[in-house]
Amino acid sequence: MTDQTSSAAARIDAAIARIEAAIGARADASDALARRHAALKARMAEAVSALDDVIARGGAG
Repeated sequence: MTDQTSSAAARIDAAIARIEAAIGARADASDALARRHAALKARMAEAVSALDDVIARGGAG
């Protein structure tokens, strides 16, 4: 390999490494968003259930 070819290969390898890191970071962010969404959905279900209980007690009293 010539120095120029070696340098081009090194730049390509570095670019691939940056792309792979970006893909990993995006996947991690997506996973974190999915976990936060699931937690929020569960909390909202609990809140709606609690409101249903309050309404049921209020209507029966």
